[in-house]
Amino acid sequence: MEGKKYFATGRRKTSVARVWMEPGNGAITINRRTMDDFFGGLEFKKATVRQPLELCGVADKYNVHINVQGGGITGQAQAIRHGIARTLTVIDEQMRATLKKAFLLTRDSRKTERKKYGLKKARRRFQFSKR
Repeated sequence: MEGKKYFATGRRKTSVARVWMEPGNGAITINRRTMDDFFGGLEFKKATVRQPLELCGVADKYNVHINVQGGGITGQAQAIRHGIARTLTVIDEQMRATLKKAFLLTRDSRKTERKKYGLKKARRRFQFSKR
């Protein structure tokens, strides 16, 4: 197990996170930056990323290297969470039940609905005035 790297991909909206995990001290690197540097003061996003690690009790056993692109901060954080959860199942199949119960292995397929012609947005119409 020493020195071995594990890989999985997580997705959410238009964000794609590629996650590599290896035995270590619990350092999380996102796009070659620390998690604190990447998310700044957004503690909820940091908690979202750490959720699968803390749920399985391996937060300080693996170093996580992440390459994420596309979407916004929230989509990226949730894509990273999905990728970490999938990587943990590659490492140990016993964690699958815990992660599945917390709905962390299910890919959230909701995306932005496209804008329709004749409308202002996807469903929003222009204001109607009878008189």
